[in-house]
Amino acid sequence: MNEFAFNYEFTLFFRLLFAAIIGGIIGFEREYHGREAGLRTHSLVCVGACLMMVISESFAVKYGAELSSGILRVDPSRVAAQIVTGIGFLGAGAIIKEGASVRGLTTAAGLWVAAGLGMAVGSGLYFAAAATAVLSLIVLLLLRKVDSRIRKKTFRFLVVRCSSESGNYEKLAQFFIKNAIEIVDFSLEKDWANQEDVYYFTVRPSGSMRVFPVDSMGELEFVKKVFFP
Repeated sequence: MNEFAFNYEFTLFFRLLFAAIIGGIIGFEREYHGREAGLRTHSLVCVGACLMMVISESFAVKYGAELSSGILRVDPSRVAAQIVTGIGFLGAGAIIKEGASVRGLTTAAGLWVAAGLGMAVGSGLYFAAAATAVLSLIVLLLLRKVDSRIRKKTFRFLVVRCSSESGNYEKLAQFFIKNAIEIVDFSLEKDWANQEDVYYFTVRPSGSMRVFPVDSMGELEFVKKVFFP
């Protein structure tokens, strides 16, 4: 009995340790790129999810037989479902909107994957957890360059600061049309302190464009500053 208890506790410790390591691997990549949710956050999420799955599994083993003939039922999947729901709140906190651009989506997805890794390790699915960690690293490291090249060739994010006047958007839209640039999305903020309108554009230049006409836009009399965020 004591030997069984020792082996079981050793297995639990191995699961928690493995979860901390495998979650930390994903978090290290985020930490390396300066994200707030980094090594410690991903490791804790993975360990926490692993612990919850171990507890759920323990409940099923401990009380499943006793409650099988009663009204109550032990369902280990309920804990897993609550982990998936709860991690969404943590992931939402990692997402930041800056003007027309949104940051933190990859980090939020990483936290979601870290929770899944912990759940897999807590359920004893070591190979599935290890394979998922490797695939996640491939996506984060190797596809980063591919993603940046695709986005750079397809979309451009532009910030335009203008004097606070009516009709500025229409004038900017005419400039984009003249230069064969499509406006995909935009947002407007008011800078009351400087009496300026700040436009955040997501645009798609024509395929033949090699240099974005920033200088030409800056020469418009109502435009004060143009830059890429």
